[in-house]
Amino acid sequence: MTDLFAPLELRKGVIAPNRIWLAPLTNTQSHPDGSLSDAELRFLAMRADGGFGLVETCAVYVAQDGKAWPGELGVHDDAMLPGMKRLAARIHEGGALIAAQLFHGGLRANPDVSQREVWSASAYDAEGIHCREATEADIEATLQAFADAARRCVEAGFDAVELHGAHGYLLSQFLSNVFNRRTDRWGGSLENRWRLLQETVRAVKRAAPSLVLSVRLSPEDARQTRGIDLDESLEVARMLKAEGVDILHLSLWKAALNTQKRPDQHATPLFRQAVGPDMRIVVAGEVRTREEAEAQLARGADAVAVGRAAIANHDWPRRVQRGEALQVPPLSPTTLHAEGLSDVFVKYMRNWRDFVADTQE
Repeated sequence: MTDLFAPLELRKGVIAPNRIWLAPLTNTQSHPDGSLSDAELRFLAMRADGGFGLVETCAVYVAQDGKAWPGELGVHDDAMLPGMKRLAARIHEGGALIAAQLFHGGLRANPDVSQREVWSASAYDAEGIHCREATEADIEATLQAFADAARRCVEAGFDAVELHGAHGYLLSQFLSNVFNRRTDRWGGSLENRWRLLQETVRAVKRAAPSLVLSVRLSPEDARQTRGIDLDESLEVARMLKAEGVDILHLSLWKAALNTQKRPDQHATPLFRQAVGPDMRIVVAGEVRTREEAEAQLARGADAVAVGRAAIANHDWPRRVQRGEALQVPPLSPTTLHAEGLSDVFVKYMRNWRDFVADTQE
């Protein structure tokens, strides 16, 4: 079995020191204009210092109309470049690679935060969400926004970008047979529903050919992901490989479980069979221990992305390598502060059940 701490070549000449990624984590610590804060820098830098081979940002919005929550990091404007350069340099200083997860919220963008009209593949008016159908101009502007964001990542010194095609956000909405009810070239067949992701991949590759390119997918419906079929996702993975994407990042929510559509089969070997041995596969989904991480490598993953356990343990890789005990939530605000979380981030984490201990401090 592959060693969790063996180096991993993501593409020729770009080598991560191990197989452990910091998963992209919403932390709401950025400034209102989307620029990097000292608090967010500290949180990410501590993970690089703690032994993560690749540190990925939270979902960073590529356009103002795609911003989805307060405190979200932005890569939508050249004014973000000073903070991005500072972040890349500091993560490299810690010995890790740095990736940005490029994002547009689509119907899950927040108009109160973005001060922009919300749109998606198709109009939607339910569950407290109202959005209009995307125009050709919306789509073209968004393709350009993804390309411009990737260019900024090159200029800032990043190693990789990831397109957020999971969790029911814009790229996932176009893939969805629930949210995408279009009858033009952007909807209907899988070939058409995947077109936005395909064109985004191509735009980013043209704008930033030097960057490692990853795409994150939700393989099937889960939580806010709707209208995503496992077999269609396997076909999307094959098409991503054909487009020259370097990494497939599978967001499984619970990586220990088999798929819903095929209860006797796990997603990781299915996707490995679909894309072959050369495309890198990263798996996320409540990977909390070394044993759980190694189980994903045994199934065919090249790396794992650690989220919740990395919030609680900034040095998760070093702890598991040395066989040391991990901090397990619920954790006190004082402990979380010591792990690099600001008061704002601790407040956000109270939305996660049983993560922050209800203590008087």
